[in-house]
Amino acid sequence: MDNLRGMAIFATVVARGSMASAAEALGMTPSAVSQQIRKLETQAQVTLLHRTTRKLTLTEAGEVFYRSCAQMLAIAEEAEQRLGEWREAPVGELRLAAPVGFSGKLITEALRPLLENHRQLRLQLFFHDEQIDLIEQRIDLAIRVGNLADSSLVARHLAEWNNLVCAAPSYLRRYGPVEHPEQLLGLDWLSLNTYSHGIQLQFDGPAGQTCKLRPEPRVAANSMIALRQFTLDGLGVSVQPEPEVRDALEEGRLQRLLPGWSLPSIGIYAVTPRRDAQPAKVKVAIEALRRHLGGMLAARPASAVQGP
Repeated sequence: MDNLRGMAIFATVVARGSMASAAEALGMTPSAVSQQIRKLETQAQVTLLHRTTRKLTLTEAGEVFYRSCAQMLAIAEEAEQRLGEWREAPVGELRLAAPVGFSGKLITEALRPLLENHRQLRLQLFFHDEQIDLIEQRIDLAIRVGNLADSSLVARHLAEWNNLVCAAPSYLRRYGPVEHPEQLLGLDWLSLNTYSHGIQLQFDGPAGQTCKLRPEPRVAANSMIALRQFTLDGLGVSVQPEPEVRDALEEGRLQRLLPGWSLPSIGIYAVTPRRDAQPAKVKVAIEALRRHLGGMLAARPASAVQGP
């Protein structure tokens, strides 16, 4: 392995026809090139080149050795070219992890242009509501929601989404209108159980009012999709990201409660293992996600959809 550099220099000398020409191509001095050739010959105890003042001539052993060195150099150049392609163009397999709630058109609409425009790009998608080890699972890129506790990851902000309190019209017909956040404590609460100390909600209302609640869930789950379906089925009230329930709100299958009060927004992030340079496939995927997910909230403000 120590001779790989010398072999590459030897192949360049033969291909260029002289020490001086090889030295110019390699950014070396002719004497340094000559020393590398002598080192190879000394270690092999075989003469590779006959040198005269006019030309270089390969010995029989040198000719055989040159064919192997030239093949090695060609493979190395091809490998370097492949690395350049990964750096400059989206190629290979992109392994992307995201919460289960993104498994529908949230992710497909964002990534469809990548698949259409880059035929050499392959996609592997992994949907988990629990955070997974990106290194162990060889994940190139993950979408994470909310606070990021793992400082070993590089996070890029993609979007900020509004959180809405939602319920089905059938549920609200049984319990009547909700005019103040404290009334939520008397309703059936549907909540994620991924919070270690339960969920605390802080509502900001008109004229600077605030209201903090820690509702006790009737149904707790580690899947936002399951909670959303329970909400659609009229079994209770839940907090939902506005882009994920936009269609249900517009179609009247869900209604927003307390339109005059707001909850803190939720951050959407693209996270990657800490690396100095990202391949092109990761860069274009992050940009596609930022463009699509960031534009969803601007497409229709949450205040435009209101319930009772």
